[in-house]
Amino acid sequence: MLSRRHLMLAGAAAMIAGGAQTSRAATTAKGFVTVRDGHLSLDGKPYRFVGSNLWYGAWLGSPGPEGDRARLGRELDRLKALGVTNLRVLGAGERSPAKVAIDPTFRGPGEDYDQNLLKGLDVLLAEMGRRGMKAVIYLNNFWDWSGGMPAYLRWTGNGEWFQQGDPAHPWPQFADYSARFYGDAKAQALFRHYVRALVTRTSSVTGKPYRDDPTIMAWQLANEPRPGGSEAFGVANLPTYYRWIAETSAFIKSLDGRHLVTTGSEGDMGCLQREVCVVEAHKPASIDYLTLHVWPNNWGWIDFKDQPGTYAAGEARCRDYVARHIALAKALHKPLVIEEFGLIRDNRAFTPGAPATYKDRFYGTIFELVLADMKAGGPIAGSNFWAWNGEGRALHPDAWFKMGDRAYVGDPPQEEQGLFGVFDADASTLAVVRAHAEAVAAL
Repeated sequence: MLSRRHLMLAGAAAMIAGGAQTSRAATTAKGFVTVRDGHLSLDGKPYRFVGSNLWYGAWLGSPGPEGDRARLGRELDRLKALGVTNLRVLGAGERSPAKVAIDPTFRGPGEDYDQNLLKGLDVLLAEMGRRGMKAVIYLNNFWDWSGGMPAYLRWTGNGEWFQQGDPAHPWPQFADYSARFYGDAKAQALFRHYVRALVTRTSSVTGKPYRDDPTIMAWQLANEPRPGGSEAFGVANLPTYYRWIAETSAFIKSLDGRHLVTTGSEGDMGCLQREVCVVEAHKPASIDYLTLHVWPNNWGWIDFKDQPGTYAAGEARCRDYVARHIALAKALHKPLVIEEFGLIRDNRAFTPGAPATYKDRFYGTIFELVLADMKAGGPIAGSNFWAWNGEGRALHPDAWFKMGDRAYVGDPPQEEQGLFGVFDADASTLAVVRAHAEAVAAL
C-alpha cells in the first residue's frame, strides 16, 4: 500500500497529466461535454439541460431479479418526452447491515463486484445513449442508504459502525463518523480499486470502453461528501477532505482524460456552512464544475409541518443560497449545476397525484433562477430535480422501504417512498418541468 506522501505526489502528477488530457480531448472528441470559458460546452455550443436524478437506473437495467428493463425503457421515454436529457445515477453501492440500505449492491469488502449491476449500468448507458441523454455517475455516498462511506469504515474496522438515525448516536455523530473515510488509507485502497474497475470498464452491451463513451458527462466523487458534521471534528478534518477531493479527482483523470469530474457537494450547507470550504473543495484543476443541492425542508428553512406558513421566508433563503453559489462559481470561473432540489407535497402526502402547491412553486423558483442565469450568460448549465419516481410505487401502507423491495422510486430507502420524488401521475409538477424544458430548449 502506498504511503500518504506517495499518494499525494502521484495525485499531483496525475492532476497535471489529467488536466492536459482533458484539454487535448476537448478539442477533438465529438459528443463529449467539456468546459469552455467557465461554461459547459458540447460540440462547440453551450451545453444547457434539464435533468433528473435516477439513482436506481442500473438496478432496473440489471439481468438479475432486481432488474426490469422494460420499465427502464418506459421511464427513459417518459423523461425524454418531458424534455429531460441529463440523469444523475448511482454507479456504486456497498453491502451494509443498515436497516434501510438497498440490496443488492455493486460490491462487498472483496473485489468480486456484482456483475448483474455492472451489466445493468451498461444497459442504462446504452439506452440513454440511444435517446441522446447524458449521465453523471457518482461513485460513493456519504449516507448509508447505499452502504457508502460507513460501509468502507466498517470493513476496515475504523471505529464503531452505526447507522444513520440511531438514537444512541444523535446528530452530528453520524456525519463525523462517515467523514473519517477520507483519512482511512485502507478504505481509500478499497475505494480506488472499485473506481479503477468501473472507470476503465468496457460495456458488455456496446463493446465500448466507458472512457470512450460520450453518454457519460461526468464522474462524481460521491453523493454529498461532507468534511464532517460538528465544528470540532469537521474543521480539523478539512485538510484531509480537501486532499481527498484533489487526489481522487486527479486519480480519475489519470484513468479517463475525456470525461468531466466533480464533487457531488451540496454547497456550503454540506461544507460546515462556510463558503471558503466550497471554494477550496472546487479549486483543484481536476474538478471541472461546482455542484449545488437545495433542500429547504431538510435544512429547516421551510417547516415540514407548516409549509404554507414558512414557505415565503424559506424561498427567500433558497434564492439567496443559489445567488451566493453563482458568485462562487464566477469567482472560480467554473460552471455550476444545481443537481438536487426538492420539496414535499401538500400536507406531507406520499400519494401519486396528490396536491403539490408549494412543491410546484418551489420547482418554478429554481427553474426561474436557472433560466435567468442562463440568459445572463452565467455559470449555471442546468438542474436535476430530485428525483424521478415514474411508475414506481410504495409497496407498504406506511410508505417505508423494506429490504428486498423492487419497486424502486427516486426517494431512497432512508425516506418514505414518495416524500420528494416525482411520480408519472404528478400532472401539475410534470407540467412545470415540461414548461422549463421548452424554455431552455428555446435559448
